[in-house]
Amino acid sequence: MKYRIKHITEYHYSEPVQLCRNQASLLPRSTEFQLCRNSSLKVSPTADDLHERKDFFGNRVTHFALQEPHEKLVVTAQSEVEIIANQALFDATQGKAWDGVRAHLRTVRNPDTLTVLPYLYDSPLVREIPQLVDYASPSFPPGRPLPEAVEELMQRIYQDFRYDPEVTTISTPLQEVLANRHGVCQDFAHLGIGCLRAMGLAARYVSGYIETIPPPGTKRLVGADASHAWFSIFSPGIGWIDFDPTNNQIPAEQHITVAWGRDFSDVSPLKGIALGGGEHTVVVSVDVARLTE
Repeated sequence: MKYRIKHITEYHYSEPVQLCRNQASLLPRSTEFQLCRNSSLKVSPTADDLHERKDFFGNRVTHFALQEPHEKLVVTAQSEVEIIANQALFDATQGKAWDGVRAHLRTVRNPDTLTVLPYLYDSPLVREIPQLVDYASPSFPPGRPLPEAVEELMQRIYQDFRYDPEVTTISTPLQEVLANRHGVCQDFAHLGIGCLRAMGLAARYVSGYIETIPPPGTKRLVGADASHAWFSIFSPGIGWIDFDPTNNQIPAEQHITVAWGRDFSDVSPLKGIALGGGEHTVVVSVDVARLTE
């Protein structure tokens, strides 16, 4: 499956920004099941010192600066990505028992377990709290296969929590998300990660996009898509397995990965510092279009 993604972010300032320096995580990475065929990032006004690097997690990060006064900043990322179908059928009843995986991660030190250590512990936006163990435990009886346990946890988050983009921000603590039982994809990804780490497992945050298909007879709205987020769990011998609690899905050909990290703070699409600007508004437009051969 091939896609073209266009992600436009516009900042409108009430007063001129004299200078700014920014970091963008908007260009998809290539993985075992995903190939980024081409990509570009354009900045208006024209940026100074625009360059790309790989961060600690292997994500593509673009840095740029603007050193002239401006009242509007537009960042446009365009990419073409091919999703390579994973031919291995997902069977949640297969795999090692989750408590065996926990013991493995605690005691074995080999290249695989060393690379997942950052995903075992607290991160800036996912802190261990007792409520996480309380919520996760029913899905993790002793000896249950890890994928089966995580799939049930994903299903419970989908059933127990209401999607509502008006009630949380990225800084909303997990205690509040758990208490109020609503949020958005970032909240549900953080919740899943928190539950898994509380059980002694390695989990990471994945940012990207998902193809949205309009109802039959309805025209697809250009620019109406949005960034998306889900989580992955590490299983020795298998690797990372993705789970999307917002949609109760095992991500496959409709999920496009941009970056991964410990939580959203590692993979924020766009962040930086600015001198001046006063009040500002942000307008984001995302379009994920399937390409025909």
